[in-house]
Amino acid sequence: MSTLSTSPSVSANAPSAAVAQGALPALFVSHGAPLFAVDAGETGPALTRWGQGLKAQFPGLRGVVVMSPHWMARSPMVMAGAQPATWHDFGGFPPALYQLQYPAPGSPALAAEVASLLGAAGIPAQGDAARPFDHGAWVPLMHLFPQADVPVVQVALPATAGPAEVYAMGMALRSLRSQGVLVMGSGSMTHNLSEFFGGAREPAPYVVEFSRWIEEAVTRGDIKALLNYRSQAPHAARAHPTEDHFLPLFFALGAAGDGVQANYLSREVMYSMLAMDAFALQAVH
Repeated sequence: MSTLSTSPSVSANAPSAAVAQGALPALFVSHGAPLFAVDAGETGPALTRWGQGLKAQFPGLRGVVVMSPHWMARSPMVMAGAQPATWHDFGGFPPALYQLQYPAPGSPALAAEVASLLGAAGIPAQGDAARPFDHGAWVPLMHLFPQADVPVVQVALPATAGPAEVYAMGMALRSLRSQGVLVMGSGSMTHNLSEFFGGAREPAPYVVEFSRWIEEAVTRGDIKALLNYRSQAPHAARAHPTEDHFLPLFFALGAAGDGVQANYLSREVMYSMLAMDAFALQAVH
């Protein structure tokens, strides 16, 4: 399928050399529709370039901790299996999509670290050794690390959590970034599927207005405004009739902390209503 982009659309920037000596960036990606696995647009290649740069500059990269809205649980849960399966948790798509596999290893040891850090922050979490990768994790990771050679641990999105609670979960894991771990939120910058009609259309104005308001707030480091985006951002309820696909942004923001800058990898808009924004949050030097 064809895609249309806002302008500018994609940056090929890799993580800066200065950052390579310290903590890894935190990352937010929009995973779009499941078809993003095969219809990569401009965002998929941008993620691949960035992932290559990250691995080159952080040869000690030992894992990814990712939150996806497609694993919601009553309380915090952590994927603890050694070899998670690839779950095709969607229906009605072309058969080729169901043949895709993402055989990245899990990491029981990293899962235990994640659970320990969450618990120390007053967020008790349990391990789930049977949890598979849902498409909110494996679809963007197919582009980010196509060799599937980086261990991955998923963290569930608590079903009753709001922005502040998810931000606190990311904050609890902030120290992992100094220990060779990429902390990643996978969601969607906009996600009103009732407006999905397919095909190539100009980006809807509200999609651009909402996405750029978020970019400006992230650039200012205005966490208060972001936490209150529901009442402050233009078209927030239309961009996100439900919050689940936006909340992983706060996981990345919490992991990033203060004094960071957003390095945008993509501002692409697919199908007029799916903003595919992806950006790394890294320290300002």
